[in-house]
Amino acid sequence: MDWIVVANVVVLLAFVVLLYVLKQKHLKFSTRVFIALGLGILLGVGLQFVYGAGAEEITNTVLWYNIIGTGYVKLLQMIAMPLIFISILVAFTKMNLGKNFGKVAGLILAILIGTTAVSAVVGITATTLFDLQADQILQGEAEVARGEAIVERAETAVLPLPTQILELFPANPFLDLTGARSTSTISVVIFAAFLGFAYLQVKRKDEEIASVIKKGIDAIYALIMGVVRIVLQLTPYGILAIMARTVAISDFGAIYNLGKFVLASYVALMIVFIIHLIILSVTGLNPVTYVKKSAETLLFAFTSRTSAGALPMNIATQTSRLGVPEGIANFSGSFGLSIGQNGCAGVYPAMLAVMIAPTVGINPLSPGFLVSVVAIVAISSFGVAGVGGGATFAAILVLSALDLPIALAGVLISVEPLIDMGRTALNVSGSMTAGVTTARLTGELNTDIYNTPHDGKPLAEV
Repeated sequence: MDWIVVANVVVLLAFVVLLYVLKQKHLKFSTRVFIALGLGILLGVGLQFVYGAGAEEITNTVLWYNIIGTGYVKLLQMIAMPLIFISILVAFTKMNLGKNFGKVAGLILAILIGTTAVSAVVGITATTLFDLQADQILQGEAEVARGEAIVERAETAVLPLPTQILELFPANPFLDLTGARSTSTISVVIFAAFLGFAYLQVKRKDEEIASVIKKGIDAIYALIMGVVRIVLQLTPYGILAIMARTVAISDFGAIYNLGKFVLASYVALMIVFIIHLIILSVTGLNPVTYVKKSAETLLFAFTSRTSAGALPMNIATQTSRLGVPEGIANFSGSFGLSIGQNGCAGVYPAMLAVMIAPTVGINPLSPGFLVSVVAIVAISSFGVAGVGGGATFAAILVLSALDLPIALAGVLISVEPLIDMGRTALNVSGSMTAGVTTARLTGELNTDIYNTPHDGKPLAEV
């Protein structure tokens, strides 16, 4: 490691120390998070200004920054599966699922898939209004290479719908607890639900044994939540490093040249987010309260670009700030990782389909084509992984089903990281909206918690 990289790492560590000092001075957690975001942007811009875009010094520096940034995300991913598993079990032992299980799961799925279909319509509209077409983009070596990689991936990624449904079943729950498959999250939920129903049967037959089981589950839950709180305390430092890395490696020239595509994407994402707020308003909830209380989690999703990594914060936000019962929060958060991702599985594939259609002589505004796009987007939103690459996977499924050139899904590779930040935040918002709305419709939402003004208390302390 040369002295230039050492100096860059020292600057990052100096910012880390500053954030720690601010914590010792009891500065509000949310304020420290926004300060970390600003410092990260400043550091990333500084690296580009000093060394130039794509410089070797930046590449070598980012490798060290990843220890804090990517390391933080990995810690969140580490606790995601255990948190899903034990939280579903706790929901059964506390009897806040039981009879309503089918209704809760059905409502969550309906909202997730329904908002994904709406997201596809919004994506199509934005693409049409901004007159976006794939042939407007000059493809360089990076775009061509990405297209070839996507074609290779499509050979194994595209499965018939019945096969995709079968993939949701947990043939080996211990394998799925490792997150080895794109459908592992849903599989873990299914396995935990089976154990939950088994617990209810044991309780009806033998209260004493059920009591022992409940104590064991409660003890494990307390332990897992302790780990969650420890990891969440690291949020400002993680966001600092993640944002510094993201800005440092961004291609501002490509962003400028493809500004219309970036703008259209964010217009579509913002419209869908507004639709989330409208859904909450229709159920009688204050959307401004939702924005204030979910901002911390959405900010993390935006900077980290991982829905799976944001899961612990997603669930904690729903339960402690929005008044959603643990069972509903865990189901909506978990289902939202692989089903109905509004940004990655809704807006993005629909926009690509409409952009690419003219290249093969298809009228993208024909009613038949538009209906096909919306229907296929909604159906194919099952099993989209909540980690990096989920949007590409969704695009492969949709373009393959529409018989469109899959390779052209790589035309936006140079600006995809920037767009993916907004997509991920929208994914997380969609799952939280599903949880809050479901709790409201089933009469299980604690409106006192929801309506209580946000006190600025960090998720790590709730």
